[in-house]
Amino acid sequence: MVQDPTNRDYHIAHIKTNGRIAWQKASGYNQRSRVETQMGRWKAVIGPKLKARSFTNQKTEACMGVRVLNRMTELGRPSFERTA
Repeated sequence: MVQDPTNRDYHIAHIKTNGRIAWQKASGYNQRSRVETQMGRWKAVIGPKLKARSFTNQKTEACMGVRVLNRMTELGRPSFERTA
């Protein structure tokens, strides 16, 4: 009994023919990885759930959390200057 190729099979074939970096760019893997990392930071720093009860206050709480995380990320980002 022959099964149809799965998504995983297509991804593995793409990696074999074009390389892992090309597959990451084509599949959007890097963007997904960044989002998962940022969500992990959110849960570690701010917590796993919103504490406000009303939807308006939840939106405000989420905006504040995003600003805090963006500021923390900005502080840890290296800055490059041309020397020559």
